[in-house]
Amino acid sequence: MFEKYCKEIKKLDNFNKEDILIEKFELYNNDNIKIYYAPHNEIINYKAKIFIVGITPGWTQTSIAYRTARNALLKEVELQQIKIECKRSSRFVGSMRKNLIEMLDELELNRKLHIKSCNELFEDKDHLLHTTSIIPYPVFINNKNYTGSNPKIMDSKILYDFTKKYFYKEVKCLSNTLIIPLGKAVEEILQQMIKEKLIKKEQCLLGFPHPSGANGHRKSQFKENKDKLLYIIEEYFKCN
Repeated sequence: MFEKYCKEIKKLDNFNKEDILIEKFELYNNDNIKIYYAPHNEIINYKAKIFIVGITPGWTQTSIAYRTARNALLKEVELQQIKIECKRSSRFVGSMRKNLIEMLDELELNRKLHIKSCNELFEDKDHLLHTTSIIPYPVFINNKNYTGSNPKIMDSKILYDFTKKYFYKEVKCLSNTLIIPLGKAVEEILQQMIKEKLIKKEQCLLGFPHPSGANGHRKSQFKENKDKLLYIIEEYFKCN
């Protein structure tokens, strides 16, 4: 949808909520659920070996993506390249990315990929990585970032419809990747897809903690599940 919205993005002077979370960028608005357009989940890296999946873009990711898109549009960068730059600049920014990289390195995923650190997945080795969200556009419940509950995705027709329309399509395009779910809400969708035989359990790093700094149980969850996660990675790379 980038081509549809790029003219409006180019007009932006500020990147606050009151500039972006407005009717012209709205994809859905009903009851307490609002979904807005954002320009950073518009491409698929078909060559990726690792597929990291969040719930939905938060406000921070969204604002960075809009700023990146607008700056590139003013420089008349080619549209496909703008989509790439939006994804690179905004995915799992801040402490979440730092925590994510630390856990992946502790699981020695970097060694399986023949890189020094999984930090490189977000830099010059990003051809190995695809990232997205179950719902690729930012969702707000009662004007707050959606966290995957109240309602759960599968309990909401609109959220589940968005999931099947976008995420199911991406998974089909990346059928042999190692899928790393960030949080229980993502795991629930993967478990459903396993039941539907759309993906294999062996390719899903189930039990991986959400890397958000707000997840106070992250370290204990990681410690508890570490051996299982190491086993999944070991077995996956034996076959791929």
